Amino acid sequence: MLEAISEVTVNPMPEELSKKQTTRLNKLQKRLRREVGSVIADYNMIEDGDKIMCCLSGGKDSYAMLDILMNLQQRAPIQFEIIAVNLDQKQPGFPEHVLPAYLDKLNVPYHILEKDTYSIVKDKIPEGKTTCSLCSRLRRGTLYGFAQRIGATKIALGHHRDDIIETLFLNMFFGGKMKAMPPKLLSDDGANIVIRPLAYCREKDLEEYASLKEFPIIPCNLCGSQENLKRAAVKDMLNQWDKQYPGRIETIFTAMQNTAPSQGVDREQFDFVSLTRDPDAPMRGDVAEANLPAFDFLDIANSGRIDLDAAKRIDIVNTYEV
Repeated sequence: MLEAISEVTVNPMPEELSKKQTTRLNKLQKRLRREVGSVIADYNMIEDGDKIMCCLSGGKDSYAMLDILMNLQQRAPIQFEIIAVNLDQKQPGFPEHVLPAYLDKLNVPYHILEKDTYSIVKDKIPEGKTTCSLCSRLRRGTLYGFAQRIGATKIALGHHRDDIIETLFLNMFFGGKMKAMPPKLLSDDGANIVIRPLAYCREKDLEEYASLKEFPIIPCNLCGSQENLKRAAVKDMLNQWDKQYPGRIETIFTAMQNTAPSQGVDREQFDFVSLTRDPDAPMRGDVAEANLPAFDFLDIANSGRIDLDAAKRIDIVNTYEV
C-alpha cells in the first residue's frame, strides 16, 4: 500500500482520449453538473458572497467535487469563492507533493493543514478495531476550526448519494437510529454550515468520471488497511440489491426525501400521546362514502362479484333500514 501511494503521479488534465471516451466524459460532466446544480438549488447550499472551503482528501469524490464546483463557479449567476483545503494527517508514506502540485496547476487558492491525527488514532484504537469514527471526529474538529480562521461561510464535503444511503443502513443496523447524512448541516455549536454538493450523484458515475479525468488519486492507508468494515458489508448488500433489483437504490433515496413522521413510531418526531378525534369532523378519506351503491354480500360470497343491479340495490337498502 505504501509503495502504491508513493508512486502516485500528478496529472491534472487527462491524456488524449478516444472519441468514445470523450463523448462519455461529456455526458458524465453534464449529468454530474446538473445533479450538483439541482442539489445546490434544492437546499440553498451556496449564496451570493459565500466563501466555500472545499475539503480535498485526494480521493475521487473530493476531486470531482472541486472540479464541478469550479466549473459552476464560472457559470453561476452569483459570486462565490472556492478555497481548497487538505488535511495532511501524517500517515506513513503519504505523498505530500501530489495535492500541492495538482492544485498549483489548477490555479485555485488552497491550504495544506498538517496535524498528526494518525498517531492519535493508532494510540487510542486497539489493533484491528475500526478507526473511522475517531479519525472522522479529529478531522472534523480541525477543519471546523480552520474554517473559522479563514472566514469560510460553508464547508463542502465530498459525500455522494451512496455514502448517504450506506450511512442510513449503518445507523439502522448498528446504531439503532434512523439517520444518515443531510445534504446541508448546521454544526452542533451553530458556527459552521456543512454542504454536500454530491448528494444527488451516484458513486459509479464519480468513479468513471475520476478515471476519465485521470485525477491523481491518493489511497487512504489508515482506513483502507482495515478489512471487514461494517460499511463495506453494507456497500456489498446495496450493490447486490442494485444488481438484483435495478432502481431499488434510487427508490431508497427517494424514500429518504419523503418521510412521514405520523406513520412511524418515533415519539420525539410526532406527538402520538396528544392525538384526539374530532367528533365534528366530516367523513372523508379511507371511509365508506354515503353515496356509494349498496350491494348484496351473499351474492359476492356465491359468485365472487358485486351485483350493481339498481333494483337489487334499492331492495337491500330497504331491507337494512327495517
